Amino acid sequence: MKRFGNKLTVKLLGAIAISFVASLGMMILITLFYVYLNKKNYVPEHSLLTSYLSLFLQYSVGIITFISVFLIMVRKKIVYLKLISESVHHIANGKLGLTIKLESRDELAQLAQNINHMSSELENKFEHERQLERAKNELITNVSHDLRTPLTSIIGYLDLLKKEQYVSKEQYQEYLETIYLKSKRLKYLIDELFEYTHLSSPDVKLNLNEVDLSGLLEQIVGEYIPIFEKEQLSIQKSITEENLPVFIDIEMMVRVYDNLFMNAIKYSMKPSQIRISLEILGSKAILKVANRAKKPPVEEVNKLFERFFRGDKARKDNQGTGLGLAISKRIVDLHNGSIHAEYKEGWMSFIIEHPLHR
Repeated sequence: MKRFGNKLTVKLLGAIAISFVASLGMMILITLFYVYLNKKNYVPEHSLLTSYLSLFLQYSVGIITFISVFLIMVRKKIVYLKLISESVHHIANGKLGLTIKLESRDELAQLAQNINHMSSELENKFEHERQLERAKNELITNVSHDLRTPLTSIIGYLDLLKKEQYVSKEQYQEYLETIYLKSKRLKYLIDELFEYTHLSSPDVKLNLNEVDLSGLLEQIVGEYIPIFEKEQLSIQKSITEENLPVFIDIEMMVRVYDNLFMNAIKYSMKPSQIRISLEILGSKAILKVANRAKKPPVEEVNKLFERFFRGDKARKDNQGTGLGLAISKRIVDLHNGSIHAEYKEGWMSFIIEHPLHR
């Protein structure tokens, strides 16, 4: 009944009914007043003109009373409707995020609520578009800078070879070797960029399979042990032997682990240790890769997952694209997991949380 009473149609019908009763009452009062005057002989003898004038007066007062009472009763609704109309006009002219105050529970309030939702959604979508535009411009700027460096070197050395500006065969071979290395560097940058843009696409598809994470990690760590030993890094391993079923795209996730291990090698103090642990925490498998570091690469370590963000060492020696960890984060996100970094007591750690497939 309460919901029925809040209906706009019910309120309008009620206003019409009350206006009709009020106008009918005024017409009756005029009729009674006319009868009273007639009894007191204040009205001259009846004539056709007098009857018409009386009837006209009655209907006129009735109509005016109906309109006046109806407008008084619906005045708030008309003002509210005007407010809604003005708000929609402001939203259409770019004032996104504008909200309309809800003053009742009828259809007009529901309309205002829907407009508020639309305004909020439009604001969010436009803000998202602006962020995408800024990200695109940033991407173009960084890609242009990163690609220009090896490309400039390649062109420079090729120009030297073209003009035969070398003094010996050894120098000639040295120029060729430099061109080759710079070309490989350029290809690596382009491959990284294509992979990131591919993973950023909403249409990316995963080749998901159920895998025992413990066994997979043991295999990958075993393959990296010779590399770690060559870099004077010993492994402190703590991987649970329990079967940890996860639903992953193996090729993509191996890319993530490779990236974490290579980062650990690149930024570790040498000689030192690398700690790799895998454990169960509730419904998640927690993988932690930690290496010794004198100081964190940046003050806010989770900024390392931002595109083209590189730590001091990478910036100094111009290694890495700044996309590796961003790619890793995107892959983990696609698997409904999470990845974050932390620096504590001389240990730089990357932690991945995998949802277990039970």
